[in-house]
Amino acid sequence: MLPSDLRLRSLGLTVRIALTCLVIVMLGGLTTSAVHMRIHHENRDERPGFSLDDIRGAYHGIQTKAPLVEALRRGHPDDVPEPVRDQLLAWLDGDRISEDYDNLDLGDAAPAELIDQHCVRCHARQATEGDETSRSLPLEYWDDINEVAFSREVSPTSPEILTTSTHTHALSLGSMTIVIVLLMLATRWPARIAHPLIAIASIGLLVDLVCWWLARLHEVFVPILVIAGSAFGICSCLMLAAILIDLWFPAGKAAQLDS
Repeated sequence: MLPSDLRLRSLGLTVRIALTCLVIVMLGGLTTSAVHMRIHHENRDERPGFSLDDIRGAYHGIQTKAPLVEALRRGHPDDVPEPVRDQLLAWLDGDRISEDYDNLDLGDAAPAELIDQHCVRCHARQATEGDETSRSLPLEYWDDINEVAFSREVSPTSPEILTTSTHTHALSLGSMTIVIVLLMLATRWPARIAHPLIAIASIGLLVDLVCWWLARLHEVFVPILVIAGSAFGICSCLMLAAILIDLWFPAGKAAQLDS
């Protein structure tokens, strides 16, 4: 820690007010970054809501077959005639899934009719056949089918954009973190509180940025990226809050901060 005459609380009122404003600005920026992450990546996985798959899609990409396709190809249900199975698979592999679902021109061969004949007896909310798992995956309406009929192929962020983003974030977040660390070291908070926050935030930022690139190679780095980024953000916010407290905590009562 710095000598007492170099600590934040020893600064004049005007400087402390100025630092308070800047710290609040940084707190606001870090807080809204979480909101920005949600807005920027939401629905990246082509599904409603924000989830880990949205992050996975942005940094690693997603390639999954539609659940309905996988079920049909593994022979479920086993009593569906092969011609019917082939018709459903051809529909699901085509580019008119929503248009042809209940296409009147197809008559009894429309996918809606085929699913109603061979699937809904088990996959319905009030089905009397099948088990609880079947009833939890209803196929009665288009909204139900829409959830399981589409395969996903989500490409990760291009290397060019990722390079630009890394360049921008590394310099800006790195510089901001140095400022936060120096301000934290100028507080009266004891080393047992300040040092772990500084270490976790700094390591978290490095691991986060490195995993942006490693996640392109293997999706195992995606949750590591999320954990590291969250650790950086949380510890940075805690340090900024601690700096604000120190700026206005009564002088001469440092022992109370240590308790």
